[in-house]
Amino acid sequence: MAYQTSLQSQTMELLVAYRNQPSVHLRNRLVRLNFGLVRQVAHRFTRQCAEPYEDLEQCGALGLIAAIERFDPIKGYAFSSFAVPSIRGEILHYLRDRANTVRIPRHWHQLYQKSQKVKQILLAELGRQPSEQELADKLGLSINEWCSVRIAASNRVPISLDLRLSSKGQVPNNSARQLEDIILDACDQIEKINQEERLDLFFALEKIEKSTNEAIQLVFVNQLSRQEAARQLGVSPATITRRINRGIAELRDILQKPLLLPTVV
Repeated sequence: MAYQTSLQSQTMELLVAYRNQPSVHLRNRLVRLNFGLVRQVAHRFTRQCAEPYEDLEQCGALGLIAAIERFDPIKGYAFSSFAVPSIRGEILHYLRDRANTVRIPRHWHQLYQKSQKVKQILLAELGRQPSEQELADKLGLSINEWCSVRIAASNRVPISLDLRLSSKGQVPNNSARQLEDIILDACDQIEKINQEERLDLFFALEKIEKSTNEAIQLVFVNQLSRQEAARQLGVSPATITRRINRGIAELRDILQKPLLLPTVV
C-alpha cells in the first residue's frame, strides 16, 4: 500500500513537471514508472485474442504515452484512471486493424492454429504431408468438422480483385486475367440473361387480356398494393387477386413455350 502511494506521488510530481516543461527525459521516466499499467491491460487481452503479447505491449505503450501527453494534473483525478482507457483503446485499435474481414468462431480459430502444429508433427512422423483424414483423427474431429474449420479459416481474408488467374488457379505472370475482369464478365452475362428474360416477359404480357395485364403491371411494376390497384381500376381487391393469379398462370404457360418475337421489317 505504501509502495502504491509512493508510486502515485512520484507519478504526480513528474506529471506536473512534464506539464510545465515537457521533455523526452521526463516522459521516459513516466513511461517506465507506469509501465505496469500496460502489462496489466496487455495480459488481459492475451486471453481474448491470438496476437503476440509483445505486440499488445508495444501498442499499450503508445496509449500510455498519449495519456501522459494529454493528462492535466490540475483536474485532480488519478493518472491510472486516465491512462488505462487510453492504453486499452490503443490496443483495441490495433486489434480492429488486424481483425479479419470474415470472423469465424473462436474455437474454430484455435483448432486451426492447433492443426498447423499437428501437421508439422505428422509430417515428421510420416515423412510426407498428412491427409485430411489423418489430421482430423489427430485433432479428434470428424472429417466434416475438420473440413468446415479448414475452409472457414482459409476464407477469412478476402481475395484481391487485382489477383491474376488462369484456368488452373493463381499464376504469377502478366498473361493471366484479373479476378475483377472475370467477375465483371460474369456480371455482364447475368445482366444479359436478365435483359432477355425481361424481353420475354414483355412479349408474354402482350398476349394476355388487357385487364389482367393492367392488374399485374400496377402491382408488380408500379409497386401498388392490391387495394390501391383496385381503387385505380374501379374493382374490388378480390378481383385484382383473381386477375393476378390467372395472369401468372397464363404467363407461366406462355413462357414455357418458345416465344415468336415480332419481325422487324
